[in-house]
Amino acid sequence: MTAKLLEHKCCDKCRHEWSKPCPELVECIVSGPNCHESQPCTTSRTSQISILKREVVTKPVFFVGMGTCGLGAGAAKTLEALKRCLTDRGTDVDIVEVGCVGLCSAEPIMDIQLPGKNRLSFQSVTEEQVPMLLDRVLGGTVPAELLLGQYRSKSASAWPDVAYIDEHPFFAPQTRWVLANCGIIDPNSIEEYIAGGGYNALSKTIRTKTPAQVCDEVELSGLRGRGGGGFVTGTKWKFALKTAAEQKYLICNADEGDPGAFMDRAVIEGDPHRLLEGMGIAAYGIGATKAYVYIRAEYPLAIRRLKEAISQAKAYGLLGHNILDSGFNLDIIIKQGAGAFVCGEETALIASIEGRRGMPRPRPPFPAISGLFGKPTVINNVETLANLPILIGNGAKWFSAVGTASSKGTKVFALSGKVTRTGLVEVAMGTRMRQIIFDIGGGVPNSKEFKAVQIGGPSGGCIPTPHLDIEIDYESLKNVGAMMGSGGLVVMDEGTCMVDLAKFFMDFIQRESCGKCIPCREGTRRLLEILKRITSGRKTETGVDALERFKGVMYLTRLAEVIRDTSLCGLGQTAPNPVLSTLRWFRDEYEAHVYERQCPAGVCTELLHYHIDAEKCKGCTLCSKKCPVSAIMGKPKSPHYIIPDKCVSCGACFDVCPFKAVERD
Repeated sequence: MTAKLLEHKCCDKCRHEWSKPCPELVECIVSGPNCHESQPCTTSRTSQISILKREVVTKPVFFVGMGTCGLGAGAAKTLEALKRCLTDRGTDVDIVEVGCVGLCSAEPIMDIQLPGKNRLSFQSVTEEQVPMLLDRVLGGTVPAELLLGQYRSKSASAWPDVAYIDEHPFFAPQTRWVLANCGIIDPNSIEEYIAGGGYNALSKTIRTKTPAQVCDEVELSGLRGRGGGGFVTGTKWKFALKTAAEQKYLICNADEGDPGAFMDRAVIEGDPHRLLEGMGIAAYGIGATKAYVYIRAEYPLAIRRLKEAISQAKAYGLLGHNILDSGFNLDIIIKQGAGAFVCGEETALIASIEGRRGMPRPRPPFPAISGLFGKPTVINNVETLANLPILIGNGAKWFSAVGTASSKGTKVFALSGKVTRTGLVEVAMGTRMRQIIFDIGGGVPNSKEFKAVQIGGPSGGCIPTPHLDIEIDYESLKNVGAMMGSGGLVVMDEGTCMVDLAKFFMDFIQRESCGKCIPCREGTRRLLEILKRITSGRKTETGVDALERFKGVMYLTRLAEVIRDTSLCGLGQTAPNPVLSTLRWFRDEYEAHVYERQCPAGVCTELLHYHIDAEKCKGCTLCSKKCPVSAIMGKPKSPHYIIPDKCVSCGACFDVCPFKAVERD
C-alpha cells in the first residue's frame, strides 16, 4: 500500500491524483459523503475505501505480527524467511507488518489473505514453517495444525470447514473496542485508519460540539480513568475547562511501570492513530493546544510508530495548526521517561516533563487547576484516551449501555503468569474474573490448581479462589482488598508462595520509591526486611536475629497500615497492598513461615529441608556431583545421604535425581 491516498474522483474539488497528501480528500473521507459543496460521493469513494481497508485485494497479502511480543517470539526471523521464500518463488504479494492481535502466547502470528477469500490467521509460525505454510495456502489448502481461524468479510468468500476467529475461545467472550484494530491494520498507515472510520469522531467533535458539550458527553458516558484511580473523566476535564488560563495542557501517561502490564505499549504499537485521535478530542474538550505523550524509553517500537503517526497526522492536516479548517490547533510532543515507577503518579510525571526530578508534590492544587508549568493540565492514560473515538462516534448512551452501574464500557487487561493463553484481553465491565482466567485464558496449565490472581500490579491486591466469581468493576475490587489499577492480571497456581510474592512486590516498590516522604521511604524498607526474615532459615541467624524476626512479625500489619495512611502520594498509599492483601487471604501461609519455618509451596529455599530415601537411591552419584557445598555423602552404587548442617537447601540434588530419591520437606 502506498503512503498516500488513492486517486479521488468523488467531487470536482478533488479530481486529480496527488503526489502528496490532500487535505480535501482526507476531509471528505473523514467528514462523510457531503463534505464539499458539490456532488455527493459516488461508488468511487466506496470502492477506494474498500481497497484501503483491504476488503478487496488483487494479490496475496501477508500480515506478520511485529509487536514487541511477536518480535520476542521470533517474528523478525519469520518475516525474513517469508521474504526469502517469496523472492525465490517470484510471487507478487504485499507484506504488512501489524501489531499484536492480543494472543501473545500464539506468536509469531501470520495472517494470509488471498484475492476473493477471507483472511486466515495462523499461530506459532516459526521461520522453519514458512515454506510449508506458503506452499499449502497458496495451493488452496489450510494447514489445520497452525490455524487460528478466518476473519469474516462481506466482500470475500469463506474458506470451507474453517472456524471463524471470533469464535476462538480466546476472542469469543471479548468486547474489543480499544483493541479493535490491533493486529488487524497497518499501524504505519494513516490511510488505512481513516478508511476504517478513523478521525471521524475528531471531525465530528470540532465541527459540531463546543468544548463544554464534549465534557458533558464524556461525563454522561460514565467513562472513568483506566490508569488506576478510576476518577470520572468528564468531571476531571471540567475542572480544567472552567479554569481560566492562556495556555492549557493535555498529558497522555504512557509510562506503564507495573510489572506484568503491557496494555498501553500494545495499543500504541498496533493502533497509534486511535490514541492521537483521542488526544485531539480530549485537548479540544479542555481547551488545550499543546499535549505531551509521556512514554518510557524502554518502548522503542511504540515510540517509533507514534512518531510516524504524528508525522502523518500533521501531513494530512489532522494535527498542528487549524485542524480541518476548524480554527483548532494542537501540537503533540513525545517526552521519553527513564522508567521510574513513581513517574506514573501525576505530579511526579509533571515534574519530570518540566525537567525536574520525578517526585510527587502535595495536593491541592490539583493538576487540573495548576499542573504543568503552573497551567491547567489534564492527565489521562493511553486506554482512557483510546476510548474516546468510539465513545464520541457512537454517543454517551451507547457507551454507557455496556458495563455495570458504576463502571461503564470495557477494560483491557494484560493476562500473564500461570495461565494457558497469555495476552491482551478486553472485556465488558462486569465480566467475572473466572471467565477471564478459565474461558479466555484457558485456565492453569499442567493440571495445577489455581491459587490467586494479582490485579493492579504492586499497588493492587490478590483475589483468591473463593472470590473468582467477582464481577470486575472499580467498587467490587475494592471490596476484596484489590484495585483495578492499570490492568495487569498475573495468575498464580499452587506452586506460588504468597509470602514470597509479597516480598517480590515489596522489593520492587522499595527500590522504586522516590524517597521524598518518610512513611514510604523507610516504611517499605522495614516491610521488606520483615518479609526477608520471615522467609529465612535458622542457619543464617546470629545474635538477636530471632528476636528481631518475631518483633517484626508483631508489627507487620500495623506498619503496613501506617504507610497506607500517611504516605504523600497514591503510590505510597497503596505500597503496602501486597502485604495486606496476602495477609488477609493467606494468613495460614504466613503462620507456616513464622511458627513452623516451612514454606507450603516449596519456594522459599532457606525453609526447605532435603533428605534421600535410601530405598529409592541407586548410588548414581549425580546428586553429590551437583551439590555446590559437598553436603552429600555416599559410595557409588550405594545409598547416599545429606549432611543437614552443610546443606544450603539449593535444591540442585532434587532437580537432578533421576530416581526421585531426593525428597523435600
